[in-house]
Amino acid sequence: PSRLVSLASSRPPLPPSVNSRSPKFPAPPPPPPPPRFSILLLRSLTGARLTEPKPLFIPRGGRAAASPIPRGSQPRRGRTSERAAEMGLVHCLPLLLLLLSAAAAAAGGGESVSASDYEAQFEAWCAEHGKAYATPGERAARLAAFADNAAFVAAHNAGAAANGLGSPSYTLALNAFADLTHDEFRAARLGRLAVGPGPLGAALPSDGGFEGGVGAVPDALDWRQSGAVTKVKDQGSCGACWSFSATGAMEGINKITTGSLLSLSEQELIDCDRSYNAGCGGGLMTYAYKFVIKNGGIDTEDDYPFREADGTCNKNKLKKHVVTIDGYKEVPPSKEDLLLQAVAQQPISVGICGSARAFQLYSQGIFDGPCPTSLDHAVLIVGYGSENGKDYWIVKNSWGERWGMKGYMHMHRNTGSSSGICGINMMASFPTKTSPNPPPSPGPGPTKCSAFTSCPEGSTCCCSWRALGFCLSWSCCELDNAVCCSDNRSCCPHDYPICDTARGRCLKGNGNFSSIEGIKRKQAFSKVPSWNGLLELLDQ
Repeated sequence: PSRLVSLASSRPPLPPSVNSRSPKFPAPPPPPPPPRFSILLLRSLTGARLTEPKPLFIPRGGRAAASPIPRGSQPRRGRTSERAAEMGLVHCLPLLLLLLSAAAAAAGGGESVSASDYEAQFEAWCAEHGKAYATPGERAARLAAFADNAAFVAAHNAGAAANGLGSPSYTLALNAFADLTHDEFRAARLGRLAVGPGPLGAALPSDGGFEGGVGAVPDALDWRQSGAVTKVKDQGSCGACWSFSATGAMEGINKITTGSLLSLSEQELIDCDRSYNAGCGGGLMTYAYKFVIKNGGIDTEDDYPFREADGTCNKNKLKKHVVTIDGYKEVPPSKEDLLLQAVAQQPISVGICGSARAFQLYSQGIFDGPCPTSLDHAVLIVGYGSENGKDYWIVKNSWGERWGMKGYMHMHRNTGSSSGICGINMMASFPTKTSPNPPPSPGPGPTKCSAFTSCPEGSTCCCSWRALGFCLSWSCCELDNAVCCSDNRSCCPHDYPICDTARGRCLKGNGNFSSIEGIKRKQAFSKVPSWNGLLELLDQ
């Protein structure tokens, strides 16, 4: 879940509307009830364990106590119970179709839409997004959530099309998250403000607050047109939105200062920045800047790629100081005029509240709420503009290109609220840089497996023969940070980390059933081939 470190330790107290657990904002229309009834009735009629989403709880310094996405239907042990559950699902499918028809009617404002249309729409959506489900019960639960979201989207877009006073100026769509209930989505991509394991109570020094002084700014600006913004990335189920926002800001100022656009490593921040931040468990952009300054720089994404999980810090890659920054500044909270001046100079990291239901299914237009201001997500402002007299920020998210406008969003600017839409004016910061980057460091050379055995540079050492706890023979996987499979003959890329040795495939996991062919290992190079086994034993 996407989480930010609590601001209480490093910032002045926020307005009551920010700290309140129930901030005041216009309530969105309630979702149509039929799909929820579908889940409850399926559970009662089939015995399938269709779980309701649990509220996300982040203990101090810890990870989420509950899985962000329920597994849905879990077959009971034994073929008889599995068959009984499936038969129960078959018997209750007509009831599910009736309920989906009711949802369709609600979505169409009374206009009749057949349940088979929902089913066909869901099938097309699954094909488009590569979704497959392990059990009939799980598929039924996802279909119910999809129908609920379809009703919500239709109702919202009908209001937007009316174009009346108070009508929303943005539209929604059944995007990549349309098979999740809103509670599931919030647990997977957002969360409560979390506190990491480091000394977060201690104030971290900065270059001070940004005081403006830029002067006149252009009426519109888009840093993408200047080549200062990298491609949209996807944080997945890792709650390290703070790292994506921080690298985006550093990528921007590095391009502006040096003329070189380099995609920087979020995984280095997740794995190695443990004094202040908590990896996938939460963090803060200013702490990330502090870490990069102290470390003397940060590595590139190509060399230290994202793995969507907490990992062990790679000390060799930590020493690669490809891009440096000199310091950082914070924009005073609730000063939108200063935030505008800051964005006119470079891309800016900001915290927002992304928990409004419409945020999940946003498609295009100027997002104008409603939404609270309790910050739970981090994004990057890369510009601003106006449309039909309505001002907006150009916001880069980290949920992939299948959300919003290919990963971007326009958020209402100059709302008249000091906090800004979704609290966007409350926590803004950016790195500073005037000095050049250090010269490229020499390559690390071959990957060392032992004192006498190595693999080519960029490879992963895998043990092929182990006895009594000692590795007697090594092999090489021609990928960095690869997963060594238990068959001692193959390996998998880090982004397909599950080895299916029976089929020779590598699986994506986390509910994604896509796979690629496993990679065959090669023999490692030994300085003393004839004594390889004995020397490997002595080396341990």
